[in-house]
Amino acid sequence: MDNKDQLKGKVKQAVGDLTDNEDLKKEGKADQKAGEVKEFLEGVKDKAEDLVDELKDKLTKH
Repeated sequence: MDNKDQLKGKVKQAVGDLTDNEDLKKEGKADQKAGEVKEFLEGVKDKAEDLVDELKDKLTKH
């Protein structure tokens, strides 16, 4: 899980909680969500690359 954006978001949220800074808490949540989206897209990309590799292997074996 914890990529850079997610970790940065968690830290901002924690600091926002400690300082009662709503803007910082919101920024932290946004950073964390951005990190989650990036992580999801990286997973999709990896699966697509695996599928392409599988198809290449099948095509070259025939």
